[in-house]
Amino acid sequence: MLEVLTGTGLATSAGLNAYIPLLIMGLLARFTDLVELPAGWQWLSGGWALAVLTVLLAVEVVADKVPVVDHVNDVVQTVVRPAAGGLAFGAGSAAQTATVPDPGALSTHQWTAIVAGVLIALCVHGVKAASRPVVNATTAGFGAPVVSTIEDIGSAVLSVLAILVPILVLAAIVAFVGTGVWVVRRRRRRRRQRQAAEGVETVRLFG
Repeated sequence: MLEVLTGTGLATSAGLNAYIPLLIMGLLARFTDLVELPAGWQWLSGGWALAVLTVLLAVEVVADKVPVVDHVNDVVQTVVRPAAGGLAFGAGSAAQTATVPDPGALSTHQWTAIVAGVLIALCVHGVKAASRPVVNATTAGFGAPVVSTIEDIGSAVLSVLAILVPILVLAAIVAFVGTGVWVVRRRRRRRRQRQAAEGVETVRLFG
């Protein structure tokens, strides 16, 4: 059960930022005893992998905070974040950690774990990508760096919790679902307001 929560938390984190959970796992595995990656995933803690992830994270952090550029970045990340989610779920659910010394059955069903991670990260990415235009429109673009920073911090915190205290991932998921519901309702409200405004303008022109 705990390894499922670990994988779920890491995949959710990847949906917000593709590189943070992979980088955190790699760093912890390389420099601490908190994570022991299974065979087949140890490349995540290699020097080249960590260097590449660091560079990609730096690009992502900057691109996601600039209005318009963040939309282009989200389009590109539609492929990257789910893929990272699959890797994060697969590696995290099979890794030995302080709270999961024996990963259990998932370690022998890696493709199931990877597919689950892809789907989770894709759903989270979808909510993130849908909410950003709302934030940009309602704040004239000034909210993008603020929201992006919050997402990055949330991704890092969730990654650490997933590895060290996976039971708390449940609370994080509940909070994310609540945010998703709010985003959907906000978009629908804005759509109705826009349609109403267009209707008024049409009546004014032709009435």
